[in-house]
Amino acid sequence: MANPVLAALAEARLRAAPMFVRWCELNRVVPCPSAPAAVARFVADCSTLGIERLWPAVQDISKLHVSAGLADPTLGGPVAAAIGDIAAIEPPRSWPDDRKQRFRALPYDLQIYVAAHETQREKALRRAQNEAAIARQKLAACRQLELRADEENKADENDTHSAD
Repeated sequence: MANPVLAALAEARLRAAPMFVRWCELNRVVPCPSAPAAVARFVADCSTLGIERLWPAVQDISKLHVSAGLADPTLGGPVAAAIGDIAAIEPPRSWPDDRKQRFRALPYDLQIYVAAHETQREKALRRAQNEAAIARQKLAACRQLELRADEENKADENDTHSAD
């Protein structure tokens, strides 16, 4: 006879990921423990929902497994690739090509963070470059004025000396 407390706990965990559990029932897949390939197939099958609705469902799957003390099937590999296909977040331009594939293997929330951070960094860098260019232009203009002033002073001195 099964322990009723454990059965209730297992039922509560399954209710925590309703979208995935319904998909598993329709596709005759065991929801917990689940293989990464099954979660990736769930993500691909439900891609029309969009990343805004799908990402919380993937997080629910993660919580379902972690709370049961099981390995998280949503981390990396096929699930990250399936999420990446839907989210279509481009790797930062500053990353070398061999690392851009690694970016696509990151979990979605980390991709968002890294991409936003890199975008912010690029904006700050461009702003600093523009400010430096303006400062160089002002410095060049000041130097031009100094040169003209020096030339005028020399011309005035020459006029003064030649008048003597």
